[in-house]
Order: sequence, then structure tokens, then C-alpha cells
Amino acid sequence: MPILMSLVGMMVLIALAMLLSNNRKKINYRTIVLAFSLQATIAALVLYVPAGGYLLDKVASGVRHVIDYAEEGTVFVFGEHTKEILGFTIALNVLPVIVFFSALMSTLYYLGIMQKVVAFVGGGLHRLLQTSRTESMSAASNIFVGHTEAPLVVKPYLANMSESELFAVMTGGCATIAGAVMAAYASMGVDLKFLVAASFMAAPGGLLMAKIIKPETSPRKTEAESEPEIDEDRPVNIFDAVGNGALVGLKLALNVGAMLLAFVAMIALLNGLISGVAGLFGYEDITLQFFLGQAFAPLAFVLGVPWSEAVPAGNLIGQKFVINEFYAYSNFVQIKDTLSVHTQAIVTFALCGFANLSSIAILMGGLGGIVPKRRHDIARLGLMAVVAGLLANLMNAALAGFFLSLQGM
Repeated sequence: MPILMSLVGMMVLIALAMLLSNNRKKINYRTIVLAFSLQATIAALVLYVPAGGYLLDKVASGVRHVIDYAEEGTVFVFGEHTKEILGFTIALNVLPVIVFFSALMSTLYYLGIMQKVVAFVGGGLHRLLQTSRTESMSAASNIFVGHTEAPLVVKPYLANMSESELFAVMTGGCATIAGAVMAAYASMGVDLKFLVAASFMAAPGGLLMAKIIKPETSPRKTEAESEPEIDEDRPVNIFDAVGNGALVGLKLALNVGAMLLAFVAMIALLNGLISGVAGLFGYEDITLQFFLGQAFAPLAFVLGVPWSEAVPAGNLIGQKFVINEFYAYSNFVQIKDTLSVHTQAIVTFALCGFANLSSIAILMGGLGGIVPKRRHDIARLGLMAVVAGLLANLMNAALAGFFLSLQGM
């Protein structure tokens, strides 16, 4: 039954994307078939093939060891016994990881290592899927950095991108998460190997949904074989790179902390109001989470989640879309032990992406700041890019559910 439902879920997601398409006649079905095939192949290699699973475990273990080095900096700044006294807190266990990982990524970019990785992955996407070099490079960059940093790889070409290319860049950003944020989720207790797999699957997955919903209808203007630049303000040395990365990470960590504080408090207020009104009619336990669970439960079910767990799974997917994935993951780790391993995997994949309504503002501010002349296009395409990113995340989840079901999980 889960295998059948996962297949149904994939078909439903493709059908939804087709319904949202602005020009179905212009869809390049070769690109669509190859993008889906690549997304499914990555899922099969890491979730079904034993050798691929072994490799994924090793990669996740390596990333985990790197993340653990953030502990040294945290202990130095906050003291050795602070965590023992306070226990697990997002402020001490998660946010410092963002600062450290951001500094590490900045250093790897300064050394030219990440550029080579991005060029390799992006070049492969470009040749295989026949998407433009620019949108392919941006999709590859999104595996490692966030949706405001990744477009810097193709910054010289953003102004002249076709609308389809710009939409693909935006969708890729919504379909993935930044490396620093991935490290933060792992620190919260989310399965790291699933996060790594979802990040790589989201690159072709984002292009898949983008090219269905907004296919290319005009000649490409931005094809260029020159080496893309990461940033015009390149650090002068490795110390500058570490410092700049740490400052960027600090800003991100503060934003995450402030966002969580505000959202948790506002949702508590909203739940109090809802419960108060519902209590007048004898329904004291009605909350926002109840409505989200009921609304998104059918969607969770078609992804392969058993109906008995569809409401809590749907609630988390709804939180991710309406609020953000950080809030959803923070609630997920609190209840994941009450869910089956199969459902845990599907939810982990479904939540792994920046596809939430607040990302519209981030795209307008971040990407719009990089290329101001396209700000109106970005604002107009923002909501649909978030929806396309969500569909890519859900396709990852359906594929994960399918291959894990083949293993009897």
C-alpha cells in the first residue's frame, strides 16, 4: 500500500505542476523526463542500493564530525558547563553551528574548492538536462548555500535572464536549504543522511518543477561559458574569509533566533485566541496545528504516510509552508519518536527546503537587491516559485517513501 500511494503521490504532484503551468505547449518533455529520472536515480542510489546507502552514511558521518567541531567554539565562548546546566537549547546547540558552518563555507569558497564542486555538478545538470548553464549553476550552488547567496554565482547574467531562467533560479532556492542550516537541523536531531540526500535530490527536482510551471518560451540570452564569479568583494586572505563567513553566519543565526522567538510566541497567542473562541462552543482543544493537520493530511497520505499518522505529518508540512521549515523541524523532533520510521523519513524530506511563504519576502529582498531591475519580476513570480519549491520537496518525500517501502521500511 505505501508503494502504491507513493506512486500516486508522484503522479498527483506532476499533475498539479501541469495545472499550474503557464504554457503547457512549450514544455520540454525531454528535460522533464531526465530531471525526474535524475532525481529518482539519486534517491535510489542513496536509499535503496546498499553501496549508495553506505556512501551516504559515510558522508553524513563526515559532515557530523565537522559539525562537532563547532562545540569547541561554543565551549570557549559560553563556558564548559553551560550546556550541562541548561541542557539542549537552540541558542547554544543550534545557532553556534550556523556561525561555524558559514565561516567554513566562506573559507572553502575562498580556496576555490566549492567553485570546482559547483562547476562539476552544475555542468553535469547543464549537459544532461539541457537547461541553461546559468540556471544549472545556480541549482548546483543551492545544494551548498542559501537562496540569497546561490544567485551570486550567476550574478553577471541575472539582469538578462529570461523569465523562465529567473523562475528556475528562484525555485531552486526555495527547493533547497543552505549548508549551515542543514548543520543546524542535524544538531536538533534530524537525520543528517536524509538531509544530505534531500539537498542533492532538490537540484534536479527544482528544475523539474520550474520547467513544467514556467517553461522556456524565448531564446536564451544568458548562455556563457565563462567561469562564474561568487562575489565581487573577494576576501583578501583566508583570515578575511573566515571573518566574513562568521559575520554572515552570525546575522543568519540572529535572524533564525529572532524568527523562532517571534513565531512561537505569535502562534501561542493565536492558539489562545482560537481556543478561547472555540471554547465558547465546547471545543477547547482547537488550535492552528489542528487546522493545518486536517488541511494537509490528504497530501501527507498520498506521499505514502499511513492514514493513522497523516494528521501529525500533514500538520508539520502545513507548518513548513505557512510558517517556515525551521519551526516545523523544531516541532518534528519533539514528536518524531511517536511516528514510524517510514513517516519520519517522508516528513524529513518534505520539510527540507526553504519553500515557505516568508521566502517571498526573502527573495524580494535578497535576489531583488542583487538585481534591482528585476525586482518587479521577482515579486510577481515569488508565490509560484515557493509553490514550485514545495512541490519539489514533496516529490523528494514521495520518492523517499517509495524506495524505503521497497526495503520494507
